[in-house]
Amino acid sequence: MERLIIRNLDKALERNVRARAAQQSRSMEEEALWILRAALGESAPALVNLFDQIREHVDPLGGVNLKIPRRRSMRKPPSTDA
Repeated sequence: MERLIIRNLDKALERNVRARAAQQSRSMEEEALWILRAALGESAPALVNLFDQIREHVDPLGGVNLKIPRRRSMRKPPSTDA
């Protein structure tokens, strides 16, 4: 995979990319790739949904019924009185 180095990046632009990356829970490098793909009209890689992937593998095996125990009342918190 090739590398791309961007020199002389304006501080305000860097802040904007960093903030946008944080909002999307991505690194700055990932966000820059998303921006480049969008600008070039290329589709971004599909997001992986872990739940759906697990279900895809487990569903053919059938379901499991788990017995869930009843909840009990909480115990009293310890006293700090001496």
